[in-house]
Amino acid sequence: MELFDEQGFENTSAVQIAERARVTTRTFFRYFSDKQSILFVDADLLRTELLRGIHDAPDVTEPLGVVTRALVEFDWEGLGPKESQRRRDAMITSTPELLERELNKQQQMGDAFGDALRQRGVEPQAAELAARVGIQVFQTAYRRWLADDDATDLATIMAASMSTLAGLVPAVSRRS
Repeated sequence: MELFDEQGFENTSAVQIAERARVTTRTFFRYFSDKQSILFVDADLLRTELLRGIHDAPDVTEPLGVVTRALVEFDWEGLGPKESQRRRDAMITSTPELLERELNKQQQMGDAFGDALRQRGVEPQAAELAARVGIQVFQTAYRRWLADDDATDLATIMAASMSTLAGLVPAVSRRS
């Protein structure tokens, strides 16, 4: 991350990363397929943990709530300091190739969440909608949490985001 901050993502090579980490380039590529992989190293573990929250939910009659609880109850601070997560997020959103990869990961996560909900007996269309909407509402709350230097916790921000969504839904259904 230091090299990316110093030189920019595009101007940093895998060779430079390996040198900074004091490993050979061969060792670097043993663990990472490319420099982008560094920013997504925990993606599989994250998906597994989040899916566990859906599979272990005691009740799936409110699938959107199941998805948002699984997301908000995860230990996001366990991924590293908020400042590191903020820097990572800023780098991803400002770099087209990283943003594309992030959006692909979100798509895969949404597919996996929808599958998990369907396996739990949720109707397919409701499962897909809950998965997609839940992830998007969470992303909004997560970015607000990252930007918040005060002590506000993610659960509080997520609850506020869900209240905003609830306020939008009646307006949409009245127009339909």
